Amino acid sequence: MNKNLFIRVYDKPADIIQWQKDMINNPDDKKYSPTYLKSMHTHLTAILNHAVKFYELKTNPATKAGTMGKSKSGEMLFWTKDEYLKFAESMRNTPLAYCAFEILYWCSLRVGELLALTPNDFDFVKGTISINKSYQRLYAKDLITTPKTEKSNRTIKMPDFLIQEVQDYFKTIYGLKSTDRIFPVTKHYLQYKMARGTKKQNMERIRVHDLRHSHVSLLIEIGFSAVAIAERLGHESINVTYRYAHLFPSKQSEMADKLNSERGDATLSK
Repeated sequence: MNKNLFIRVYDKPADIIQWQKDMINNPDDKKYSPTYLKSMHTHLTAILNHAVKFYELKTNPATKAGTMGKSKSGEMLFWTKDEYLKFAESMRNTPLAYCAFEILYWCSLRVGELLALTPNDFDFVKGTISINKSYQRLYAKDLITTPKTEKSNRTIKMPDFLIQEVQDYFKTIYGLKSTDRIFPVTKHYLQYKMARGTKKQNMERIRVHDLRHSHVSLLIEIGFSAVAIAERLGHESINVTYRYAHLFPSKQSEMADKLNSERGDATLSK
């Protein structure tokens, strides 16, 4: 497909609005969920931002048209560390899937960020992964775009065991070049493997994206602040505080105790 075709078709806000109507009134039997509609619009916006930057699209019509769907579902699902480790065991015999899920869980990448990774993004001496792009599959074509937000450009420190696992995985890829995608699959492949793994282990199934929530849950459990977690996720700290507030331990009793200490035995002025 001509790389400029998509830009020509979706170069006006009215085009985006019509596309939104088509997605909301999905011609297939299955209706898309509000969160999936929101995700589709976010991905389209990112692609058109890329077109503005590199392919001379004047403005982003998706921004002008406004969004659709909802950014949050009613319930946030996640696995505990033990649940994740149980699932990971079912992936041991598939190096690609095992390494992909290990990076998703222990580094909290978005799926698009994971699927865009190349060997150039890894520094095994420093133990880091550089996040600077995202992968999308559109009209049977692979697209590499800029990350979801400016703050999504970040460097993530890997735990030592993961450094070794990624290096071992690289050795299984014949003829790997520095600019090759190390996971040449799509999100659907990961969804399929997760479905197979959870069924094999007789576990509750969650979405691939919920591994990101699972990582946040683990970081909160071991005592990290919203600011530190936000830096790792590529989020604003206020968003982490708002979205994951129910997972942070309550400080109300500690606050009351300290206020008692502050007041001490002083009497109120009459």
